[in-house]
Amino acid sequence: MSRLNGKTVFISGASRGIGRAIALACAKQGANLIITGKSDEPHPKLSGTIHTVAEEVRQAGGQALAVKMDVRKESQVKEAFDAAVAQFGGIDVLVNNASAISLISAEQTKLTRYDLMHSINVRGSLACSKAAIPYLKQSDIGHIITLSPPLNLEPHWLGPHIPYTMTKYGMTLLTLGLAEELREHGVSASCLWPQTTIATAAIEFALDPALMKRSRTPEIMADAAMAILACDDLSLSGQAHIDEALLRAQGQTDFEQYRVDPDAPLMRDLFLDE
Repeated sequence: MSRLNGKTVFISGASRGIGRAIALACAKQGANLIITGKSDEPHPKLSGTIHTVAEEVRQAGGQALAVKMDVRKESQVKEAFDAAVAQFGGIDVLVNNASAISLISAEQTKLTRYDLMHSINVRGSLACSKAAIPYLKQSDIGHIITLSPPLNLEPHWLGPHIPYTMTKYGMTLLTLGLAEELREHGVSASCLWPQTTIATAAIEFALDPALMKRSRTPEIMADAAMAILACDDLSLSGQAHIDEALLRAQGQTDFEQYRVDPDAPLMRDLFLDE
């Protein structure tokens, strides 16, 4: 029986993309899913809402609760966790997936744009983690997974878009710190980042639609998240994992299944040099 069977997984930003893929992977293992995000009504350009994903979760074998939540608003975060605990009795896993991106220089970045990225990426991850911690301490599989990169301080990653970089590195620092804070309580905290760009709305609308063909599907990130959640000790805690490397370490060798276009060269993701 899966370690996730009957366990409750809370995911921020789960209405599409990587959050949705992780939700469905957890559902196939019998988990209860808390599907949160701002998208509770159909968007003219973006497919999926928290409600459509919740229904997909149920069809995949899990139970689901869809909760509209803006991670920038502490009251909504609290209400979402209260609703989750009322429905399922606790929280076993938190996935900090909600994120905002803007790849422009410090000179070009409006402070309001930076405030948005920081409030979603760093503060939002802290708000969700803080709300989850009391329940994770009570769980026998307590995990936090944050979608953020390794801390690469090479100048070529610091120069082009440092406002965004600071917020993503902030998510990583938070998670690595939580790994140490929660170690004595048996709670694991680790980061997960893709080797290549992932075919999501962020790529299509915020970066370059042409990159979609050079990307992998969100399912590789979901499979890597499942590898983390399958770990029954703290050996993966306090690390920033790369999806392909983690899966290779688990014995997987075929990654062609994740390619959007088998003939297009893959695009390495941000912050990775090798």
